[in-house]
Amino acid sequence: MTNARPKTVNVGTKKKSYTPQFKLDRALDALRDNGNISEIARKYALNANLLYLWRDQLIERGPQVFETAPDQIVNELKTKVVRLEQLLGKKEVELCLLKNFSDFYSSRSTPA
Repeated sequence: MTNARPKTVNVGTKKKSYTPQFKLDRALDALRDNGNISEIARKYALNANLLYLWRDQLIERGPQVFETAPDQIVNELKTKVVRLEQLLGKKEVELCLLKNFSDFYSSRSTPA
């Protein structure tokens, strides 16, 4: 973790914005130091309420990090299966048509 505070400022306003990585690092600091949020806020020149907010957001949304990856993989695989089934159906129709054309033209070209 770096001690440097990002110098990102929105153009035309005085409101500061922080990178997601900076927010994560400070929220983790707040969780690790158990109650020393005021000290962390002073160290990084932040409002303590902002640290509480980031910490609470991390606690609230943290489980999603572990839940979304497997669910996302399952959804991607389901989508792929549907796409492949559609492709297979299309190929079966094409094969059937080609077989019918082949049978039709082979029966016309053979002399009776």
